[in-house]
Amino acid sequence: MEITFKLFATLTDYLPSNRVDNAVHLQVKDGSTVQQIIDQFHLPEKLTHLVLVNGVYVDPADRSTKVLTSDDVLAIWPPIAGG
Repeated sequence: MEITFKLFATLTDYLPSNRVDNAVHLQVKDGSTVQQIIDQFHLPEKLTHLVLVNGVYVDPADRSTKVLTSDDVLAIWPPIAGG
């Protein structure tokens, strides 16, 4: 199945070279979880601050059980400070 995977700010460096801006279309196995995608791209846990699937927040405790479905959009932001 295919999902869209988006990384923001400093996390974009973890995307493959075939990305378009900050996103890639990924072929993933049925039943893949959010955490499996995070692990696949070797994203440091401390940098996966805000995780959304189709615009809905996924709590860190739920990432290993949140199963992705075809055409989902998984978006991840690092902690961002401003002032």
